[in-house]
Amino acid sequence: MLEREHTVVTVNGNEYLADPNQNLLDLINTTGENVPQICYNESLGPIETCDTCLVQVNGKLQRACGMKVEPGMRVQTQLPHVHKAQKEALDRILEKHELYCTVCDYNNGSCEIHNTMADFGLEHQSRPFQPTSYNIDDSGSFYRYDPDQCILCGRCVEVCQDVQVNETLTIDWERQEPRVIWDNDVPIDQSSCVNCGQCSTVCPCNAMMEKGMEHEAGFLTDQKPGILRSMIEMTKKVETGYGPLFAVSDTEAAMREERIQKTKTVCTYCGVGCSFDVWTKDRKVLKVEPHPQSPANGISTCVKGKFGWDYVNSEDRLQKPLIRRGDYFEEVEWDEAISYVAQRFNEIKAEKGADHLAFIGSSKATNEESYVMQKLSRQVIGTNNVDNCSRYCQAPATKGLFRTVGYGGDSGSIDDIASAKLVITIGSNTAESHPVLASRIKRSQKLFDQKLFVFDLRKHEMAKRADRFYQPKSGTDLVWLSAVTKYILDQGWENKSFLNEWVNGFDEYRESLEPFTLEYASEMTGISIDELKALAKEISSAESVAVCWAMGVTQHMRGSDTSTAISNLLLITGNYGKPGTGAYPLRGHNNVQGCSDFGSMPNFFPGYEKVDDEEVRARYEKAWGVELPKKIGMDNHEMIKAIHDGELSSMYVMGEDTGIVDANINYVTAALEKLDFFVVQDLFLTETAEYADVVLPASPSLEKEGTFTNTERRIQRLYQSFEPLEGTYPDWMIIQMIAKEMGYDWNYQHPSEIMQESASLAKLFAGVNYELLEGYKSLQWPVAEDGTDSPLLFTEGFPFEDKKAKLYPLTFELKYDTNEEYDLHVNNGRLLEHFHEGNMTYRIEGIVRKTPQAFIEVSEELSKERGIQEGAEVKLISEAGEATGIVTITDRVKGKELFLPLSGRGKTAINYLTDNRVDKDTDTPAYKEIAVKMKVLKKKGKSPIPPNNHRRGNPVPQISVQVEKKWERDDYEFPGNKVDQ
Repeated sequence: MLEREHTVVTVNGNEYLADPNQNLLDLINTTGENVPQICYNESLGPIETCDTCLVQVNGKLQRACGMKVEPGMRVQTQLPHVHKAQKEALDRILEKHELYCTVCDYNNGSCEIHNTMADFGLEHQSRPFQPTSYNIDDSGSFYRYDPDQCILCGRCVEVCQDVQVNETLTIDWERQEPRVIWDNDVPIDQSSCVNCGQCSTVCPCNAMMEKGMEHEAGFLTDQKPGILRSMIEMTKKVETGYGPLFAVSDTEAAMREERIQKTKTVCTYCGVGCSFDVWTKDRKVLKVEPHPQSPANGISTCVKGKFGWDYVNSEDRLQKPLIRRGDYFEEVEWDEAISYVAQRFNEIKAEKGADHLAFIGSSKATNEESYVMQKLSRQVIGTNNVDNCSRYCQAPATKGLFRTVGYGGDSGSIDDIASAKLVITIGSNTAESHPVLASRIKRSQKLFDQKLFVFDLRKHEMAKRADRFYQPKSGTDLVWLSAVTKYILDQGWENKSFLNEWVNGFDEYRESLEPFTLEYASEMTGISIDELKALAKEISSAESVAVCWAMGVTQHMRGSDTSTAISNLLLITGNYGKPGTGAYPLRGHNNVQGCSDFGSMPNFFPGYEKVDDEEVRARYEKAWGVELPKKIGMDNHEMIKAIHDGELSSMYVMGEDTGIVDANINYVTAALEKLDFFVVQDLFLTETAEYADVVLPASPSLEKEGTFTNTERRIQRLYQSFEPLEGTYPDWMIIQMIAKEMGYDWNYQHPSEIMQESASLAKLFAGVNYELLEGYKSLQWPVAEDGTDSPLLFTEGFPFEDKKAKLYPLTFELKYDTNEEYDLHVNNGRLLEHFHEGNMTYRIEGIVRKTPQAFIEVSEELSKERGIQEGAEVKLISEAGEATGIVTITDRVKGKELFLPLSGRGKTAINYLTDNRVDKDTDTPAYKEIAVKMKVLKKKGKSPIPPNNHRRGNPVPQISVQVEKKWERDDYEFPGNKVDQ
């Protein structure tokens, strides 16, 4: 084992080994010495506002949190004057914070003020509590701020400014009574706050608290303010001294443990894969609590993960199976529903053959549920007609990576993206689609000199923050990528040693680049030749480059080729196989990666082994005891065409609102109407379920166990917070019931058994088991039989026979454009607060009051040309259909570019406009290639973006809390100056 560098530090006469530049307080915390530290949090670093961690360093009183270790440093924590200085600092905190723990909703064993005072042994304070002149701000949807309980530690500011990097919160140190403020001193609800909830997560007390906790957590806290105030005063009189107060409150806190459950889960929204504890009481979600050990997110959350759980208890939840009787649904018992589904599947299979049935897995369901869905399709029915919604978004990225580097997933971890010297995002509105991951980029750019280059049509938040922002013509990213790669080769800037050792196909690829001159690229994309040259120089000279892309790349007719071009560029510059490098196709849904990984694809078994590979198929045939189909099945795009062609008679859709999210709604819903038998399994009676013959009520993630796989290839366990709502079952159980009714008794008792079976068959997950995933532990595939996982891919070569990657030649032809009649281009994508079609988030009251509807973004120049103002109503007409919506005028789009969020509902749904064009290699719909004409219905009206929407706020960027302004105040004196040494 190599010796690491270390520094010797003496603490209270004992020598300790510290890492060079280690934070002194972090070192002290490993020694067993008890030093108060209220403002310090390891996830935030030193803030230096509370002064409680004062220790003597080389004879002088210092804040331990603000110091780094140095050789020979001598530290004392136990001297009388050190203790006095610490007590002085603690007294100042209690001057701002009233201890009424027993009747406080925050008295759950984790209040850091309570715990610090108790550990210190403080019995009385020398400074009486002084309330402020400010009122509580409870204007926001999800949390409230109580200035009378705020100790101005600044954690909320630090996390907002430098971890989330939304830059809403500051402390105004200039006013007579300093306080935390939002933007330029407006109420929470009128600010740029995006409700990520991190301020309430890091608050050490009850100053910033989730509204779900209020009047719910404690046994004595469900009281009106006047009564509560009386109880507080009575408590203070009865509990003389802090010793009795802490004893009673600790007893009450322990009682809460009996009724408040804290269950680890994984977020059910985007592909970042945030994990956290969900605090529940009965069926109420009190709050979501992330942890530093959460592998993908640490202490971070976004509005959906932190507060977006009301849909679980929505009155709209289905609780009984439905069978269509003519034009109406009839509620039936489960036995009847399962029997009917099995009967109809058997009849159609017998009459028309197995390939007349098709199955759609769910990117919202677990890995185990994807596995049993494809097993039902292949083993029980006998068809490879199984797919999932990665076909709508990420299949082209997977294809491009399989072609070049052999694995269809992120090259590394979010940590690698954060540590890259240059991050390039292409077609990704990262701050809204993957907000927690975006924060890692924003933090690295703000604090650690990371460069950020953004390519997109819209000037969204990441574009505004970018060091360089480029707006290439829609669908032409392949051209500039190839031209930049060619120029790097022309200049001799390629990574020759990497290419020689690890890459095949160079000569053929080099020749294929000849058409991609800078002149051609500039003409096609609109990016100048000088900009392209400078970009090539930056990429080739950067120490490490990570490229992130999303649906702005993949949802084009050249989506797979553009993804391939990204990987080609990374190979030419040697940006694979080392920290901070690689390809990062950002997965949209929480388990869109895992749904494909575990076999819900027409051409792959679990682990991406081909269904037409005899050896692989034999392995599954032996395990499942049947002969399996050899022919590659239909993908979901082909399924819809096959219905129209009379070649597909039945579909089973699990957790997917196909009738809204698939392209060309009119064409898709017409197909659904033609089906002989249609089964939909979901939480709600969705738009798609309206066309079903049978609807089966399923359970969401909080009501089941299993695993999700995030965009990093990270497999994580989720645990059951609630029993399934009466009348519902987890998806894996429903599928198992159908299989059993059809003669296949799988007899799984727990999802762990499904994972065990999958791991025994799929080499990619050979070492995965639930023990290795216990708690917050995770595994990133591929996972070897011994449980060793692969956070960073390609460190020892690529998964081809000779361990070499493949450069893949490409050509380009622009097959889409606007024209004289359809002269506007409609871009589309996600919003931060709503997820996809909104089946879950439109049931979150706090989100709906901030963003009640979708909108159509129109540029200022187009609004003047068409004579429309904010709130205008317009109809967009494409060759496929029409959509109507309300206009907001913004600089986020330019010229004849429009933007319509995916969360548009009813007549505003984007897929009324999309058509049947697809990526030529994967059949992913070309959602981003929509030409429309505009008809103005009303020239102005009420804005679709309410005045309390965060987009109307005015953030105030700064670094940390600017504690120096506190120290400069006339009423501040360093506590160490008030004690005798």
